[in-house]
Order: sequence, then C-alpha cells, then structure tokens
Amino acid sequence: MKRHSLLTTFFVLITCISLAQNHRYWQQHVDYKMDIDMNVDTYQYTGKQELVYTNNSPDVLTRVYYHLYFNAFQPGSEMDVRSRTIADPDRRVKDRISKLEQHEFGFIKVNALKQNGKALKYTTVGTVLEVDLATAIQPGEQVTFDMEFLGQVPVQIRRSGRNNKEGIVLSMTQWYPKMAEYDFEGWHADPYIGREFHGVWGNFDVKLTIDKNYIIAGTGYLQNPNQIGYGYETGKVKRPKGDKLTWHFKAPNVHDFTWAADPDYVHDKIQVPNGPLLRFFYKNTLEDVYKERWKALQPKTVDFMQFFSENIGPYPYDQYAVIQGGDGGMEYAMCTLITAKRGMNSLVGVTAHELAHTWFQFLLATNEAKHEWMDEGFTSYVEGLAFDKVMAVNDEHPNEKAYKSYINLALSGKEQPLSTHADRYEFNRSYGVAAYSKGSVFIEQLAYIIGEDNLKKTIKLYFKEWAFKHPTPNSIIRIAEKVSGLELDWYLTDFTQTTNTIDYSVKTVTEKHGNTTIVTLQRIGLMPMPLDIEVTLKDGTKQQYYIPLQMMRGEKPVAESVTILKDWAWAYPTYRFEIAVAKNDVISVEIDPNNKMADINKYNNKN
Repeated sequence: MKRHSLLTTFFVLITCISLAQNHRYWQQHVDYKMDIDMNVDTYQYTGKQELVYTNNSPDVLTRVYYHLYFNAFQPGSEMDVRSRTIADPDRRVKDRISKLEQHEFGFIKVNALKQNGKALKYTTVGTVLEVDLATAIQPGEQVTFDMEFLGQVPVQIRRSGRNNKEGIVLSMTQWYPKMAEYDFEGWHADPYIGREFHGVWGNFDVKLTIDKNYIIAGTGYLQNPNQIGYGYETGKVKRPKGDKLTWHFKAPNVHDFTWAADPDYVHDKIQVPNGPLLRFFYKNTLEDVYKERWKALQPKTVDFMQFFSENIGPYPYDQYAVIQGGDGGMEYAMCTLITAKRGMNSLVGVTAHELAHTWFQFLLATNEAKHEWMDEGFTSYVEGLAFDKVMAVNDEHPNEKAYKSYINLALSGKEQPLSTHADRYEFNRSYGVAAYSKGSVFIEQLAYIIGEDNLKKTIKLYFKEWAFKHPTPNSIIRIAEKVSGLELDWYLTDFTQTTNTIDYSVKTVTEKHGNTTIVTLQRIGLMPMPLDIEVTLKDGTKQQYYIPLQMMRGEKPVAESVTILKDWAWAYPTYRFEIAVAKNDVISVEIDPNNKMADINKYNNKN
C-alpha cells in the first residue's frame, strides 16, 4: 500500500480518537471530486464538482455558503474599493482591479447546484454564494452537493491569476467554489477583500484537462504519471499543440487545492532523507543567474524541511512542491507559489517562510482572517530560527527586527489589537507589523515568560494535539500552561486583545546602610510581566535576579545562580528589593539584559 494511502487511514483514526477524547471539539469534513476543462486561449474553464459534506457539528444546518474568490477581481468589488480607499494600498493592487476589461475579469459563475439530487436556490453576493438547503442537514448527517460552474482566470493582480510578471501562464489559487467553514463560532463566510483564508479539512480528487503542452504543479499526488510523461517521471514526450491531456490528482486530508500551469516549466526533484520528495518547478526561459539560484535553493530547502520537522513536528505528506508563480510568496497545501527573479537570500528567505507555513496554517489550520498573527507571526518566528541555522548566520537574536518593528508601531499611535479582524485594520502597514512582527514577538516572548525549554516543548505538543485541526489563540496558551504549570491567560489577554504596552524602569538605586543597596523598580506600562534583573558589580561579577509575576502563580525554570525574589503583584506600581552589596560597589542594575521582553522604552531599563 502506498504511504499516502496509509496516511489517509492514519488521519481518520487520529481524528476519531481526538474527537472521542475531547467531546467539546469537532470539525466539519468535505470530500471534493472535480472535473475541470481549461481553455488556455480564453482563460476560461468549466467545472463539475461533487462535494460530500459531513456535518460533525451538534447543530442543524439550514444554509451553507461557498467562497467564490475570483469574483473579487472585478471593478467595484469590495477588494477593488477597499484598495482604492485605504490610505496605504497594497502596491500590487492599488487601482488595477478598477481598470480591468471584461475579458480580464475574474469570476466564478455557478450554473447549477443540487443537494442529494434536488435543485437548490442560491444567490451570488460578491465573493460568497448563499445557498438555501432543500432539506436541513442534521448533526452527523452526510449530504452530497453537485455543482456545475464556469470560471474565468483574472489577470494576475493578487495571488491568483494569469500571465504574472514573470510570464507564468496560470497561478490557480482559490480558484474553485469552496465550502465555507462552520465551527463552534458559526459560519465563516467572509468576503474576499484582500487578506487570507480558512477552509474545511477534507480529501480532494481533481481531474484537470488542459493543453498537452502545459506542465501542471501543485497540491496532491499525480495518479497518472505514465500518461503525462513530459516533465514527470517517465521522460520528456512533447505532444502536438492543441490536443488536451487530463492530469489526475488526489490530495488526502488538506483544506485547499492549488495548481499552476505553464508550458515552459522545468521539473527538478530532490529527496529529503527520511522525509518527502521535494519538487521544484520554474521556467526554462529564466536567465541563467536565476536558474542557478533555483538549483542552489534545492539543498537548502531540504535543510529547512528537516529543521521544521525536527523542531515542530514531522511533515506528514510524501511530497512538497516549490513552484514559480503568483505575485510574491504564498503558502498552499503541499506547495508554495513564489516569484523567481530574486537575490539568493531573498529566494531562500521566502522559501523558508512559505515552507514554515506548512506547519503554521496548513497543518495547524488557524482562521487567518481572525487570527492572522498565529500563522504569520509563528511562521516568521521559526523562519528566523531556521534561516539563522541553515544559512550559518549565528545571530544571537535572529528575530530582533520583529521586536523593533512592533515597538515602532506601538509608539506610532496606529496600533490595533491582534484580535482585530484581518480586513479591519486602518492601515495595511499596521496589519503587516501586527501579524508578522508582533505575532513573532508573542511566541518568542513566551519563551522569556515560561523558559526556552518549555517553549520548545510547547510548540511540539501544540503540533501533536492540534495538527489537522483548527486551533485558536486559547489552544496555544493552554498548551503552554500544561507544559509550564503557569497561569498565562493574562498574557494572551493583554498582548493580543489590547494595545497595552510593556514599560518597566529602574527608578532608583539607593544605599540603605553600609553593605545594603535598595533597588526600586517601576511599572509604567499597563501590561504586566515577570522580570529578569542583572546587577553588575565593580569587580566585574554579575548577579542575576528573577521577579515572578504574582498572577502567573509560579516561576519559570532558572539557573541555580539566579536568585528568585518575591512575587510582584501587578496593581502595585513599584517594587523594592535589597542587594547585600554596598551601593558604591554597584555599577548598574538592568531589566531584561537579553532583550527578550518587548519593553517599549529600553532607555529606562538600566540605572
């Protein structure tokens, strides 16, 4: 039996066991079968979709919703208007959608939809299809939806599209009618305005019929490589132009399906030891300098795959593809689309970032619209660690830039809480810094609070308990509590649901009497934190102190040389402790000497 068949069985068993162990958690399930016929001259495609939907919720469903993402690429769409009215529009979008001609639009038009053979009433509202069911779906019930639709690939503007700036003909992301997620919070039928995605876990069986000169890359395992020939395992067999060929893919236990197609793709392969096969697709017409970089990228990608598998959890599929396409870099199931014409560090960096997303969003499938910082921030954090190791940078603080970026935003007056919906940020820059930088700081600062070893254990346990599910912010913080034995709800609340800032100062260092020094600390910001303190003496020795935060109800592990002081209760604005050393022998007292706390004013941390 093939490994991915065993994986499918394993995933089902794990899901059943998890649901049995935790009756409070449930998730919906979908099985897609799609037959697609693409016309590469008109950029239109017809589709037949059979979707078997399993209602694992305790609720009776009277409606369902589908995402029709391509409808965003039309003049007057929400994405278009938002891009033209926000103060700092995405440079890739700006007013480009408003200028599209009809033959350049993107659209998905549903022509027929049935539930268990009965025709349904439905309405297209922007990028969402609203469907009234013929019969309510009962808890535990499974129903089949049959759909016929017509799509048109838009000119490449954002993520999806045709003929991107590097000449990739088709970047097919979020291209099909996609069932919206329903969970304990209800339906997540968000309009597509510019941010990212949320999907239902399931299995995909997709047949793509296209001109035979095209090579397809993307999600899933190719079922008919012997029929395809060109560019895959069986040698290069060029077919006559105009004839079509059907590519058949299956993808077990994913929540999306992506593909890209171009007649000039080169296909390289490299095996990860005890891991997946890596596939690389890039245009044969690339300049030699870029081809050389794509070759050099391949062993680095092996290193990244091994780093993430070792430090988060094992990559569970048989393959992963790095594909030239899209408009920058974007993660998808079992693959990523990235642009190719980059410097080497940029190419390696974007690949590391998008590959890391396989764990933080495609295995730990957070809702990117509501918890964008959990996928972008956590990804940025582990990307920084991986890049530092794989590229032998040896930086003591690989994610220092994230701290600086967040602190600048916090001081700008333009920060919004991390709990802000991804589409509701006033400025694109505020979204970017919040999601990527502050999200990264959240996870690295957690190590400061609970200890480095506990964070490593937390990340691995988080993966073990929440892979192939939909974790929320509470999921990661509860895992951290289990690992550390500390109470951490205050951290989740203040750092993600408010814009409270951290600001502690060394207020005074005074002499009590000959051999005793009194240190007075002050909490200026509203956000509480435990504190690491370093005292430097005249003779060059350093004394380490740790002040637990009372509401943590415990302490992080510290070295034997560190003196643990009494707890600091948050409501008290000042805190005093004594050092059995004369003041004249004290050179300095410093809060957080390793700069792992996101204190917005470092200048008052040392006296």
